[in-house]
Amino acid sequence: MYIVVGATGGSVLLTPESGSPEVVSATGFAAAVRAAPPDTRWVWDETGRWYPDLLASGVRVERCVDLRLSHAILRNSVLTNDSELATAAPGPWDRARVEKREQDDALFAIDEDVELAGEADPVAEWELQQAAVAASAEPGRIQRLLAAESAGALIAAEMQFTGMPWRPDVHDDILTALLGRRPKQGERPAKLQALLDEVQRLLDVSDLNPDSPAELLKGLARGGVLATSTRSWELKKIKHPAIGPLLEYKKLSRLASANGWSWLETWVHDGRFRPDYVVGGVVTGRWATSGGGALQLPKQIRSAVVADEGWKLVVADAAQLEPRILAAMAGDRDMVTAGAAGDLYAGIVASGAIDTREHAKVALLGAMYGATQGDGGRLMPQLARAYPKAIAMVEDAARAGEKGEIVTTRLGRSSPLPGDTWRTLQDEAYGEVATPAAADRARSYARSWGRFTRNFIVQGTAAEWALCWMASLRNRLTDLGGGEWFVDTAHLVFFLHDEVVVHTPAHLAERVVEEVRAAATDAGRLLFGALPAEFPLTVATVDNYGQAK
Repeated sequence: MYIVVGATGGSVLLTPESGSPEVVSATGFAAAVRAAPPDTRWVWDETGRWYPDLLASGVRVERCVDLRLSHAILRNSVLTNDSELATAAPGPWDRARVEKREQDDALFAIDEDVELAGEADPVAEWELQQAAVAASAEPGRIQRLLAAESAGALIAAEMQFTGMPWRPDVHDDILTALLGRRPKQGERPAKLQALLDEVQRLLDVSDLNPDSPAELLKGLARGGVLATSTRSWELKKIKHPAIGPLLEYKKLSRLASANGWSWLETWVHDGRFRPDYVVGGVVTGRWATSGGGALQLPKQIRSAVVADEGWKLVVADAAQLEPRILAAMAGDRDMVTAGAAGDLYAGIVASGAIDTREHAKVALLGAMYGATQGDGGRLMPQLARAYPKAIAMVEDAARAGEKGEIVTTRLGRSSPLPGDTWRTLQDEAYGEVATPAAADRARSYARSWGRFTRNFIVQGTAAEWALCWMASLRNRLTDLGGGEWFVDTAHLVFFLHDEVVVHTPAHLAERVVEEVRAAATDAGRLLFGALPAEFPLTVATVDNYGQAK
C-alpha cells in the first residue's frame, strides 16, 4: 500500500505501509506506479486528481482508496458517528453540500464543492479513517461500501478516458430527420418552427413564446386555454387541438437544446463521448455528471452510439432493481420468491396479492415513493398483508424521516438530517403561538421528508448494488483481457444507475455476457449473503445502443 501525499515543488511524496517515505518526480510518478506490484492499494485524496494522468501514461491501477469520497461516507454514517473523524469540527476534507430538491425523484443533489480552510494531510486522514472503520460495530459492512465507492471512482475515470464510441454523422442524420437541417445561428430548426406556427394558428396567438414557461402560460390563456403548469403531464390533461403540436414542440425542443448540434460539437471528439461523472454526486450514492448529461441520454440519439468495426456493445440492465433490493433488504422471502421466476410484478399477481400486473407495479412503486392517493394508495393494504416485512421497512423509514431522524442503507450510507426549514416549521407548529395553518405546513413538510427517507434506503442500496456489480465486472473483464491494455479488450464505457454498456471485440461478446451476469450474482452475494435474492438482467449484444431497447 502507498499513500500519495501530494505534489509539491515538482515532486510527489509516497508513504508506504512500512518503510521510509519515497520522493519521486511528478513526471516519474507514473513510472513509480507502474513499477509497484499490481495489487498495490493506492491511497490518495481524490481519484480524479491522480488517475487521469496515470491512464494517459498507460498505467492502470487495480485498487485505490479515495479519501475524500470515503470521508464523506464516514463523516455521516451512523456506523461511525462516534469516531474522531465524525465528531471533529469541519475541516479540509469536508465539502459544503448545497441541498437542492430534484422534482423528478425527490432526492437531494450535491450542487457544488467548497473546500474548507486547513491543510489536507492524507496520512493523518488515512489513519483517522482506519480508526473509524475499526471502531465501528460493523466494520466489514462499512468497509465494503468504502471499497465499492473507491472502485467506482476508478471506473468513472476509466470510462471518461476510453469514452463511449459515438458516430457524429449518425447523430447529425438523426437530428436532421427529427428537426430539419441545422439552422443558422439564432433561428429555430425548421420542424420546430413549423410546429410553433401550427400552435400559434390553433390558438390564434401570433406572439406565443413556448420557450418561456411564464410567457407560454400567458399565451395559452390568451388563446382560451387555462393551464396551471407547462409540464407535459399537466398539458396532456387539456383537450385542445393546440396541445398535441405543443407537446411535440416541447419534446423536440428538449432534444435540440440538450443533445443537438452544439452538444455534439462540445462533447464528442475523435469518435468518443467522454462525460464527466461525479461519483456519489447524489446523497443516496447515485452518480451525477458535471457535464454532458450522460445520465439523461434520450432514446432518440442512442443509435449514434455505434461499436467500432469488429466490436460489439453488450448492454445490460438490472430488471426491476429497486423493488428487488427492497425485498432483499427486508428479508421478505415471499417477495423474493415472487421475483424468482423473472418478472416480480407478475409474481406478485401469481401469489394472489394483487389482481393485475399494472396494479402490482403501481402498488409497489407507491410503497417505495410514498403514494397515498390513487391506485397506489388504495392497493397498499393488500400489499402490506402479502409482504409485511418489505412494506414495514419503507414505512419505518418514512416515519423516521417525518420525525427528523436518520436512515441508513444496507452497507452504511446514512441520510442527511433535514435542514433549517424543517426545524423552523416544526418549531412554529408546536410553539406557544402555533396555528392550525402552521401545523399543516409542518405536517406537509414532514411527510415530504418521510417520502425522501422512505426512498433513500432503497435507492441508496440499489446504488451500492450497482457499484459492487461494476467493480466485480471490471475485475472480470480485466481477467478476460489476459493482460492486454484495457482499452484494447472488453471494457466498460457507460453506466446509468442500473445499466452498463461494455465495448468488446466481437469474438469476446458471449464471454462478456457471461461475466456481466456473474458480476450481478457477485453483487447480490456481497450485499445480501446467502439470501436467495436474484437480480436478473436484460442483456443485448448489439451494433448500436439504440438496438438494445
